Amino acid sequence: MSQVAGIHAVAALLADAPERVRALYVQRGRRDQRMSEVISAARAHGIRVEFAERRWLDGRVEGSHQGVLADCHDLALADEHMLEARWPELGRPRLVLVLDGITDPRNLGACLRSANAAGVDAVLLPRRRSAPLNEAALKAAAGGAEGLFLVEVANLARRLEWLKEQGVWVIGADGSAELDWTSADFRQDCAIVVGSEGEGMRALTRKLCDHVVRIPMQGSVASLNVSVATGILLFEVVRQRGAV
Repeated sequence: MSQVAGIHAVAALLADAPERVRALYVQRGRRDQRMSEVISAARAHGIRVEFAERRWLDGRVEGSHQGVLADCHDLALADEHMLEARWPELGRPRLVLVLDGITDPRNLGACLRSANAAGVDAVLLPRRRSAPLNEAALKAAAGGAEGLFLVEVANLARRLEWLKEQGVWVIGADGSAELDWTSADFRQDCAIVVGSEGEGMRALTRKLCDHVVRIPMQGSVASLNVSVATGILLFEVVRQRGAV
């Protein structure tokens, strides 16, 4: 069982995946419009709503809960057979996000939020060396995780090779690359690969990329947070495909 806290995250969860919600806990005394809308949405789906003291919610949630907490069934990840079966149904050009070893749940959640906003068709997550989809990740995703096709991958290198066999261009991100991110062609089927917070992509992953791009730094910092870089790359795809 997992939990999702915060007005925006819970509202998105109720809109996209109400079947995951087992019960909704609302801070006693909250009567504003946004909270009323969340309560109404929960009751419309037959979800039990209980009122609790703020101290009780404070004890259940690390950080800000904004007066609302949803107890949920765990978010299930698709397997690779499901990816292959669903592949022909994905829109064209396809956009895949590959997260190669993101170990901080908050960074994972922020990447998923950007992926949802950019209309990513599938997100590949390695079975090992990846942060769990826990409360911190789901809160950072702000409801974006539920609307994504999340696929757990046993062997990332083998799956990248499969993507290339499907005609997908694999484009990795690395600060040492020579090609700027705006110079790559994202208008065809492509997979964006980002690596771990400290080490970046693994050597084998980088070797399998068709292109590797960089986001040049103008100030004194050496690199961007991985979730920020992911957002920049994904919305370059959106820009090139004419959606903005």
